Amino acid sequence: MNTERLIAFTQALVRQRSLTGEEQPVIQLILDEMRALGFDQAWVDANGSAIGLIAGARPGPTLLLDAHCDTVGIAPGVPWSHDPFGAERDGARLYGRGASDMKGALAAMLHAAASVDRARLAGRVAVSATVMEEVLEGVALQTVMEAVRPDFVIIGEATRLNLNHGGRGRAEIHLEAIGQPAHSSTPHLGVNAVHLMLAAVQAVEALPLPSDPLLGPALLALTDIISDPYPGYSVIPSRCRVTYDRRLLPGETPESVLGALRALPALASVGATIALGVHTSYTGAQLRSDKFFPAWKLPAEHPFVQRALAGLRAAGQDPRLGAYQFCTNAAYSAGRARVPTLGYGPSAEGQAHVTDEYIELEQLEAAARGYAALIEATLEPS
Repeated sequence: MNTERLIAFTQALVRQRSLTGEEQPVIQLILDEMRALGFDQAWVDANGSAIGLIAGARPGPTLLLDAHCDTVGIAPGVPWSHDPFGAERDGARLYGRGASDMKGALAAMLHAAASVDRARLAGRVAVSATVMEEVLEGVALQTVMEAVRPDFVIIGEATRLNLNHGGRGRAEIHLEAIGQPAHSSTPHLGVNAVHLMLAAVQAVEALPLPSDPLLGPALLALTDIISDPYPGYSVIPSRCRVTYDRRLLPGETPESVLGALRALPALASVGATIALGVHTSYTGAQLRSDKFFPAWKLPAEHPFVQRALAGLRAAGQDPRLGAYQFCTNAAYSAGRARVPTLGYGPSAEGQAHVTDEYIELEQLEAAARGYAALIEATLEPS
């Protein structure tokens, strides 16, 4: 691999803004790079994700490497020390929005796939640059997987070059209380929806949550509370809605999560539902999904895990086994589609969505070597 070209391409990706729903220019950069690197096929699917394929010399399984190409924005009023779209190299780091989450991994995947000796491969390697991940984890990946039918998937979210064989899922839960409006000079004539909700929140906050030996505890975090009417001019609020972010563990379902809430006496008059996500991609495709993205876990003794570990170690790396604490596209590949999935990528989870986001160049280059090793370990005949 040409590491300077890898770094230059990562810089080009970071310089190109690609907020969720606005990924078309960066997708074109990715397609151009796939073609320049000699991918056998490169195209854009209906949702706008880029897909590239490289075929080995002999038939065999398909390995999909996936990285999303959308990013979150820049928080207003929070200064950066580096231009968030300048892709500046400062010593051993490359700064910019998306450098860690996760344009560096995407660039490393493309260059790794192009570098492997196809004559040694039995099967196909696919690389996808998926859209809309920041709002609907795994939903755009579904159409990619329907197109390439992978037998194995590697998600490139940050692991600091360790190997993740599980990850938390995510659910967005709405609690809604409906009261009875009244003039605020006679509140006894109404039912204050906020008061109903306060009792519900107190009960929810005390609810015990499960834990998993690999993924740790499930989490439940209140992220917003809204009353109606707002502003309330001399009127008792007749509606109140609370949103919770629930971090999921393997085996949890919408029924089990909502059932635990609905069983609380304080929620007898408060509804609990899973939110619906509806977003439109830059192609005009509408993506709709309940905001319940399952957790997943692959046994450590699974052959895919063991071959991946052996491949990375043969390449001179020393990965530890672990799990993602945040939700990724693996919520679909592993959580819904049940395709054996691993996570491996440069940088650390804590570099996602932060001011002065950066990727260490040493990690970027090592990740490219690691992806090549994973491809070979998965697709080389035994």
